[in-house]
Amino acid sequence: MGTFDSWGRVVSRTRQAIAPDDYDNRIGALGAEAFLPFGQGRSYGDSCHNDTGSLIEMRRRARITAFDPGTGILTCEAGVTLREVIEHVAAHRFFLAVTPGTAFATIGGAIANDVHGKNHHARGSFGHHVLSFDLLRSDGTLLTCSPDQNPALFAATIGGMGLTGVILSAQLQLMKVPAVHVQQHAIRFDSLSDYFARVEAVDAAHEYSVAWIDQLAKGRGFGRGILLAGDHANADGEIPDIPKKWVRPSVPFMPPVNLLNGLTLKAFNELYYRKARPGEQVSTVPWTSYFYPLDAIGDWNRLYGPRGLFQHQSVFPLEAGEATVRALMTAAQAAGHASFLTVLKKFGDRRQRGLLSFAREGFTLTLDFSNQGASTLALLDRLDAIVMAAGGAINPYKDQRMAPATFAASFPDWERLEAVRDPALMSDFWRRTAMALTNR
Repeated sequence: MGTFDSWGRVVSRTRQAIAPDDYDNRIGALGAEAFLPFGQGRSYGDSCHNDTGSLIEMRRRARITAFDPGTGILTCEAGVTLREVIEHVAAHRFFLAVTPGTAFATIGGAIANDVHGKNHHARGSFGHHVLSFDLLRSDGTLLTCSPDQNPALFAATIGGMGLTGVILSAQLQLMKVPAVHVQQHAIRFDSLSDYFARVEAVDAAHEYSVAWIDQLAKGRGFGRGILLAGDHANADGEIPDIPKKWVRPSVPFMPPVNLLNGLTLKAFNELYYRKARPGEQVSTVPWTSYFYPLDAIGDWNRLYGPRGLFQHQSVFPLEAGEATVRALMTAAQAAGHASFLTVLKKFGDRRQRGLLSFAREGFTLTLDFSNQGASTLALLDRLDAIVMAAGGAINPYKDQRMAPATFAASFPDWERLEAVRDPALMSDFWRRTAMALTNR
């Protein structure tokens, strides 16, 4: 038994869990919808929960079993974290081809959520670099899945939220780099329109691109922020790495109230924006700082207080980009909600590999809100409506409350996943969305 919370911690409770070996021993006699693989709990919502059943602690299987420095092909168990992969291959000048904003996610979770990073315009999502994986079905069948072997199940598992079976191990294609660290280009922009005027050229020139937005700014500075472009640094510019036994500060306890409120965030945003001087500042930064700045503080989500946080991430067509971002941020301001982490990126046109992959051509905006109850839920519904009207989609891997109809509109192929879902596996997210649609 344990908490096994999602990162949003909106619903924090004791949850039942079993070891992978225990799950294996029950193969052939597993109850329907009774289990769900669980990695590190870095999903924000309830896609990593099955509160009427048991979670499978995949972190207990975390071996890297093979790596070829000639080809960059790595084989590992599903419970290995992204950080463990990077630390294993960095000396050979390899890096993950795609990585999300935390290195503490597991490989199994990265596949199940088909995570994206700051270089979708150049490399697509995580699933584009998965060569194959071994999938254990609850009837005892062990399948190797790849674009050529069991391709339908391969596509359903990438972005399939852990519902098609238990991923035992995966084979990944890593990216050769001159150095793991990053030459960062910090470009301050003074308004939302300024960002949209710059982003296409910046993306074309750099491997990585992501913008931090001051969500609270109004008037002429509405949508101001910092565009952080980057490329892997030259080998001769290598800087000392952080030791593997990394000691990082942590938020030691849960404060009784939300500390990331409008007052504190307004001051933080002003300081962060002013810290970046006008124009373009170029510097070499550690890979940890560029890709995973929030990982530097353990349990930072506790700062939102005991009621937790909601993350809202959406994607919408290119032609609707600026108008939709403006509408979403205006709605948040009107509702009196402050977003600590407001991130804007442009996705490329690479075809999705997963049946339910979130990342698709367009712009994506991420907003974090403290849970203030009914007013926050009403705002999130309003944000969903704006995105749906623009022809966009809501990210299910970060959701805790979207309506079934919103999910269906975002992912019209959901029934194809349900058709191959392992009958022993279920999540709270799937139960309240897909199953509600199935049983209506």
